[in-house]
Amino acid sequence: MPSAGVKGRAVKEGPSGPLPGQGAAVAVVVAHPDDESLWAGGLLLSHPEWRVFVAALCRRSDPDRAPKFYLALKRLGADGAMGDLDDGPDQRPLSEAEVASQVLSLLPAGVYDLVVTHSLRGEYTRHRRHEETARAVLRLWREGTLHAKALLAFAYEDGGGAYLPRAEEGASFRLSLPCPVWAEKLRIITDIYGFREESWEARTVPRMEAFWRVGASEEKEFWAREVAAHP
Repeated sequence: MPSAGVKGRAVKEGPSGPLPGQGAAVAVVVAHPDDESLWAGGLLLSHPEWRVFVAALCRRSDPDRAPKFYLALKRLGADGAMGDLDDGPDQRPLSEAEVASQVLSLLPAGVYDLVVTHSLRGEYTRHRRHEETARAVLRLWREGTLHAKALLAFAYEDGGGAYLPRAEEGASFRLSLPCPVWAEKLRIITDIYGFREESWEARTVPRMEAFWRVGASEEKEFWAREVAAHP
């Protein structure tokens, strides 16, 4: 897998333990092409030694967004695949079974050292597909259908829409991105995905990334916190 071309480790390890090392198999499961770059682009750029596969559950038939997704993956040093779940503006609810089936159909079979996905609350107020993706991935992992040694959930909030999404203060660990890493991440959003500098996406690109770490010992606490925040 090609290197992302941005060296240097931006990650400050959290108290829940180190991230996987050389050659780790990492899956990133997101609702839309661009979520992987917005919420975890710095993490992926900082770990070119990982073998990363990104599954985006929507927009495979989008003639604009689909090719841009694969160009973004090249920049991130990742492989990936897209699904075509309904992503209409009315956000018609999808069943957990439908979303879970899409996840399993896109991800290569195997055991992952790490899976990264949305939070049950999403990253901003609100997008139903983010929440549904999180719920399906967490359930698959919890049941052992998705085999992973650890799971990370994006940790962002926007104060109920009062401001742009920002890293949660209490996240398991937070990544302060060096300027070259953040600039590369921004270029993916603007140069590859084509969002204007004044767009919500470009203004959102976090300089600080944050994640909840979910492992065997933290799972019960994580689920209790997430369900309480978004029943």
